[in-house]
Amino acid sequence: MTDTASRFDKSRLPSRHVSVGPERAPHRSYYYAMGLSEEEIARPFVALASAGNNSAPCNTALDAQADAAQAGVVQGGGLPRRFNTITVTDGIAMGHQGMKSSLVSREIIADSIEVSVRGHCYDALVGFAGCDKSLPGMMMAMLRLNVPSIFVYGGSILPGRYHDRDVTVVDVFEVVGKYAAGACPLGEVHALEKVACPGHGACGGQFTANTMACVGEAIGLSLPNSNMVPAPYSSREQIAVAAGAQVMELIAANIRPRDICTREAFINAARIVAATGGSTNGALHLPAMAHEAGIRFDLFDVAEIFKTTPYIADLKPGGRYVAKDMYEAGGIYMLMKTLLAEGLLYGDCLTVTGRTLAENIDQVTWNPDQKVIYDAKTPITPTGGVVGLRGSLAPEGAIVKVAGMHRLQFEGPARCFDCEEDAFAAVEARSIQEGEVIIIRYEGPKGGPGMREMLSTTAALYGLGMGEKVALITDGRFSGGTRGFCIGHVGPEAAEGGPIALVEDGDPIRIDAEAGTIDLLVDEAVLAERRSRWQPRVNDYQSGALWRYAQNVGPAWAGAVTHPGAAAERHVYADI
Repeated sequence: MTDTASRFDKSRLPSRHVSVGPERAPHRSYYYAMGLSEEEIARPFVALASAGNNSAPCNTALDAQADAAQAGVVQGGGLPRRFNTITVTDGIAMGHQGMKSSLVSREIIADSIEVSVRGHCYDALVGFAGCDKSLPGMMMAMLRLNVPSIFVYGGSILPGRYHDRDVTVVDVFEVVGKYAAGACPLGEVHALEKVACPGHGACGGQFTANTMACVGEAIGLSLPNSNMVPAPYSSREQIAVAAGAQVMELIAANIRPRDICTREAFINAARIVAATGGSTNGALHLPAMAHEAGIRFDLFDVAEIFKTTPYIADLKPGGRYVAKDMYEAGGIYMLMKTLLAEGLLYGDCLTVTGRTLAENIDQVTWNPDQKVIYDAKTPITPTGGVVGLRGSLAPEGAIVKVAGMHRLQFEGPARCFDCEEDAFAAVEARSIQEGEVIIIRYEGPKGGPGMREMLSTTAALYGLGMGEKVALITDGRFSGGTRGFCIGHVGPEAAEGGPIALVEDGDPIRIDAEAGTIDLLVDEAVLAERRSRWQPRVNDYQSGALWRYAQNVGPAWAGAVTHPGAAAERHVYADI
């Protein structure tokens, strides 16, 4: 008996269905056709799923990392099987109809990985992702399949340099508004766009990709201090090899994603979103991931955790630093070290190392000389950089990023738009007035369909100097790069007749991010009369993927998921 055969009991692994016994001779013939030996076919089959492509720099380095991981799988006694999935890159999809595909892509990514793994009976999964929705999509697939898995982030882009300062793609979005206001020449727009993104990697600030990369480590699915390493660094290849080798240890020990991602681990992950001033999308993706594991963990659970989490990472867009600086300061484990010391994390959660989070953190020495991560005893602000809201305008909740904001209350008259394009046109025309509350509706998961992000509009407002002089409320979403008084995920959404559908121009709206409230100050009798006149709208997407998504998608507060999740399971793939 070989060492591999003695270490891994193939009779308990899914790949036995395509590789063991006389009846599987036709299946094995395909593997022989690819040049594999009998000994290799007898090994565990490890899926290496890459979201790599040439669509955007977020994804261009992923395939090389997935290829590098093959050496680690072989070293650990496995047979690597590479395949790719799609991505939709938000920076390119932003500000037009293409953004309707963004959140939909999260479900397609998870589904495509699921069906590929199921169809080929793979025993484990190492996933490589770089752009916003591919990170949660990859981790959702891991939790759904529940085979031993490791998540690898492709790494962030290095910051660009412009006029002696670090810049990111958000600076380019904001200079568009500045140009529209007549505050800079067109040459400045061109100069900035050419230097903001200097190479491979995902957006450099604490936007959605880096937020979810931090989640990967905090929740225990990624190797310690692996995800903040920038994409161009050669050490990313070593991380990929290590992930390939370590997933073999997880197979041997039968450690699965649902053993790792407990409710306590999700609480840890939510803490990290708030402590880093991360993307509001974290409150959409964490519930969706929990749904795959059969754990009830919704927007309101996330919001409660945010209330007691100090904001301690001085990261863009609310702060001064980018992901590269976070890595050099000691990474997410440095931040978790101070949170654990203050009793704000569950240290006994298992991780892909086979050790607990506290055991991993114990190997980290606090760096008092770095300037990015504050000690949790002396935070930037005592409560999180992201806040949940609820009130008469949003009975099913809403969310706002307050990191870096100076104003936490806002009251003003509504200015209503039924799509983002109309709102952006008003911003460009400079017809938005200081003190107004901009409403962008019919952009929710069903109504959009697809729950678009609004970075083009919010960034243009900042470029105009209106960033904190107006508020913006939507049943859609915001990019992790958004800053200002921007409230998303309002539910029920307009397409379902939620209160946001009943708002009219001039209606007074009050927001209090300190108290966690968002209210439409209109008499209930008036709203009842408006409700009696309201008619559902038919969007333009009446066939194809967006139509199918709209038929199945649930509310934002529950993660905008499209299937019943683990609660309805009759079997788990890993046990077939």
